[in-house]
Amino acid sequence: MTGTVVVFDFDRTLIDDDSDRWVVTEMGLKQLFNELRSTLPWNLLMDRMMMELHLQGKTTEDIKECLKRTTMHPQVVAAIKSAHALGCDLKIISDANQFFIESILECHGLLGCFSQIVTNPTFVGGDGRLRISPYHDPVSSSHGCNFCPSNMCKGQVIDQFLASASENGRKRYIYLGDGRNDFCPTLKLVEGDHVMPRKGYPLWDRICSNRMLINADIHEWTDGEELAKILLQLIQ
Repeated sequence: MTGTVVVFDFDRTLIDDDSDRWVVTEMGLKQLFNELRSTLPWNLLMDRMMMELHLQGKTTEDIKECLKRTTMHPQVVAAIKSAHALGCDLKIISDANQFFIESILECHGLLGCFSQIVTNPTFVGGDGRLRISPYHDPVSSSHGCNFCPSNMCKGQVIDQFLASASENGRKRYIYLGDGRNDFCPTLKLVEGDHVMPRKGYPLWDRICSNRMLINADIHEWTDGEELAKILLQLIQ
C-alpha cells in the first residue's frame, strides 16, 4: 500500500533466531564468547569473534554459508514480497550488523525489497577479516537515550525517517519488533500507526506496563505465521 512504511527489527522478528548468537554457536565460538562477554561491549565482542574466525582460517564466505542456515518462516518471506509488491516502503532497524542481515536477506531473495537497512556497519579489511563497528560511536556521539543501548537509538532513526519524508506529508507507520530497544521507536508512533510486538518478549512486556504511553494500535503476534497474517491484514 503506497503511503505505508513498514519498519522491521531483524533478530527474533524477521528471523526466529539471533543472528549474532547463531554464528557464535554454529561456528564453535560459544566458549570464548562467554569468557569475554563481561569484558567488552557487544559490538566489540562480535568484532573480536570475527577476528577469532579469521585466525582460524575461516573466510567471509564461510560466515555467509553459516548465515544461510538460519530460519525465516516461509509465510514471512511471502508477506515481505507481497508488501513490497503492494508499494509499501520496507525498512529495517536492527542492532545486528550489515553483513549478517544482507547475507540472510539475499539468501531468501528479499534484499531488494528493502529501501533502507539501518544497522551496525561492517566492512572486509584488506586481510579478508570481517570487521563490525557500532552504528553510534558511544564515545564521540552519545545519543543520550535511556531506553536504548549506547551503540544505537532506534527512536532517533525513526525521527530521521520522519524528517526526511516531511515534505510529502507523514506516512502511516507499522513497526514490528521484540526487544527492549524496540520500545523507544514505538513511542514515536502516533494515532493511525500500528505496532506489532512479539508476545512474551521484552517489547511486549514494556508495552503492557506502559500502555498509556502508546498512541499506535497494538497487534501482538507469537510466530512467523501470525506475523505474516496480521501484517497482510494491515496493508491490504
